[in-house]
Amino acid sequence: MRRTLTSALAAALLAVPAAAQAPRITPHEIDGHLRFLSSDLLEGRAPATRGGRLTAEYIAAQLRGSGVEPGNAGSYFQRVPIDIVGAVPSTIRVSAAGRATATLRYPEDVVVWAGSAAERSAVNAEIVFVGYGSKAPEYNWDDFDGVDVRGKVLMVLVNDPPAPANEPNLFGGRAMTYYGRWTYKFEEAERQGAAGMLIVHTTEQAGYPWHTVVGSWAKEQRMLPRDANLPAPLGVRGWITDSAATALLGQAGLNLADLRRRAERRDFRPVATGITLNAAFQNTVQNLESENVVGVVRGSDAALRDQYVAFSAHWDHLGIGPAVNGDSIYNGSMDNASGTANILAIARAAAEGPAPKRSLIFVFVTAEESGLLGSEFFARNPSVPIASIVANLNVDGGNILGRSLDFRVLGENKSSLGPLFASTLQPHGWRTAPDQHPERGYFYRSDHFSFAKAGIPAISIAAGTEYEGKPAGWGAQQEEAYTSRCYHQPCDEYRPDFDLSGAAQLSELVLGFGLQLANGGTMPTWNADAEFRRPAR
Repeated sequence: MRRTLTSALAAALLAVPAAAQAPRITPHEIDGHLRFLSSDLLEGRAPATRGGRLTAEYIAAQLRGSGVEPGNAGSYFQRVPIDIVGAVPSTIRVSAAGRATATLRYPEDVVVWAGSAAERSAVNAEIVFVGYGSKAPEYNWDDFDGVDVRGKVLMVLVNDPPAPANEPNLFGGRAMTYYGRWTYKFEEAERQGAAGMLIVHTTEQAGYPWHTVVGSWAKEQRMLPRDANLPAPLGVRGWITDSAATALLGQAGLNLADLRRRAERRDFRPVATGITLNAAFQNTVQNLESENVVGVVRGSDAALRDQYVAFSAHWDHLGIGPAVNGDSIYNGSMDNASGTANILAIARAAAEGPAPKRSLIFVFVTAEESGLLGSEFFARNPSVPIASIVANLNVDGGNILGRSLDFRVLGENKSSLGPLFASTLQPHGWRTAPDQHPERGYFYRSDHFSFAKAGIPAISIAAGTEYEGKPAGWGAQQEEAYTSRCYHQPCDEYRPDFDLSGAAQLSELVLGFGLQLANGGTMPTWNADAEFRRPAR
């Protein structure tokens, strides 16, 4: 049944008139946006800062100049309340007592921050090792197993339990599920009533090195105002290096490698360590606002123009953080000035017409780097009825390496969008690329995930690993070099030698696919086993 629906929808989309095909987008257009958005003048585009406000104003001005209408009750801006909480470094004290004694260095051994917008954060409680910290009834898995961990500091492993040979699809097999994300770990700890949590870091399991942890969390944190219906927040959140965790547990006669092996089994039970963690620090707290920027290109069909295809990209990055080689501005040129430039170009081209049958909504979201806050806020408070959004196409990380032969599609196996997009590549001789690192859980790490959680079929589209004129494997090498050296680091900055021919290619491809969806006769659908399907109405 799913194959029949997908084939019918693909046929309908491919029958779109030539006039609805994507207008030209040039590398020069992308370059103009990218240079400005990556500039030191914007000071890393942190939300609720001068640089962040300038970024939002720039995006709105570009939309207005392109003829894209305001998308939020006559305004381009959707105000997003954000609490900015920064641990004062000189006040941070983290130590262990009981069966192990140690003073943990910040940020060499641990990185800690507040669990809520409190002026002081503190925890003084026993550490309990809880394996992967997952409570997943669909996998018959419960790392807590009825053990009361209220008031404890939980030590947890990042990612998912590995799938054994006799159960290859456990927790998605090689692919990370949401249970493996750090966001889930903290959420579950709160539901369990814990006082704090430390996630044990390894580069392999987290998907990024320790300096990325430092660059991301050893600084001010941004969070939405606390929902009164949620459980009490953790007093302290944090990461701990594998070596520091190993040494600490070793003093208590516990072997971390052995605990890891035990945590891979369903019969795992939490392990009380007898170690008391004492962490305390003062915070600066600011209750400010940032902004999502929203624009609309109105559809032409009276019966369909109240339905929307959503394009999204996050405009924010990390702002000013710890200096690396004398540079403290985290420009985020690849992440995600490039994606923002793509969507700006797409919006301009779409506004030139002809108008598609359905409307197009362009959502430039804030505070992705803080945990998808802007897109979460938009999904909770949409500027159009959430059920009227038929699909979301997200760009997080444009292409700065040249024209692609393949494309990575996060979420391609969750809805009809995946095979539909693949069908648009075939006439060009292009293809979709397999996820080289499913264990890193990229599907859960960008703003399309907020749309997906709201029930909207959503994918994020990026260049793959094969490039015109480059040897096999070159693209993968470039990606790994970026991830290991410049992801969430000051060296993610604009360079004049970027090859933006691929950025124009990606933009045209995403726009063309969006126009096909907007003109198609059938709406995209979730796969039967997708966890985000809207209930049947």
